[in-house]
Amino acid sequence: MPLTEDAKTALVTGANRGIGFAIARQLAVQGFRVLAGVRSREKAVIASEAFEKAGVMVTPVVLNMADAGRLAAALTELELSHSPIDVLVNNAAILIDGPGGFSSSLFDMTDETFRRTWETNVLGPAVMMRSLMPGMLTRGYGRVVNMSSLAGQLSGMGKGYPAYRVSKTALNALTRIAAGEAAASGTDVKVNSCSPGWVRTAMGGNDAPRSPEQGAETAVWLATIDSEGPNGGFFQDKEEQPW
Repeated sequence: MPLTEDAKTALVTGANRGIGFAIARQLAVQGFRVLAGVRSREKAVIASEAFEKAGVMVTPVVLNMADAGRLAAALTELELSHSPIDVLVNNAAILIDGPGGFSSSLFDMTDETFRRTWETNVLGPAVMMRSLMPGMLTRGYGRVVNMSSLAGQLSGMGKGYPAYRVSKTALNALTRIAAGEAAASGTDVKVNSCSPGWVRTAMGGNDAPRSPEQGAETAVWLATIDSEGPNGGFFQDKEEQPW
């Protein structure tokens, strides 16, 4: 779908592959002006070629979610050089305390594992929301989607993947807090979390039953809901989940 003059601008983090790539592609197909956050210039070049091959117009931009101290300035420059962000999808995340990474036991988890996970999965999204939501509130419109996980549910919390679980629980808390701010403003700004399910990605592995396109569906739905849509919810397969 060609861009129109009133096309909304969406920023999707971690969009060079997997679920993030699928979200960015689906939003572009729906007529959004899409910025795809990637970690380096090298990844930006590769992502640009991949989006072109997929037949969509998406602009990769370099955003290092692990470097929260520089994110705010990078986002200010981004909105000045492109356009104000109407839709934010916080998709970028790491899982380094499971199989293939560090130990998944709480008692073996290192401070470094927890710190790195927290910086990317919590501090990064927090800076993104603090930087971009004020503009959304001023303009009166915005959609924020935080890619969480059922692993972060307190209602079903158990052992394993401690750093990842804690980070997703914290991201859900940030969602609720930001959604409360949005509700209090009386504007059409909505903030929600979602879980993609178990998806065939570098994180999910090849045995996962869902494709990245399927994993992207709920995030795209929340990114495009109308003014009657939910605010402050946690969803999977477009159905609300317990926290």
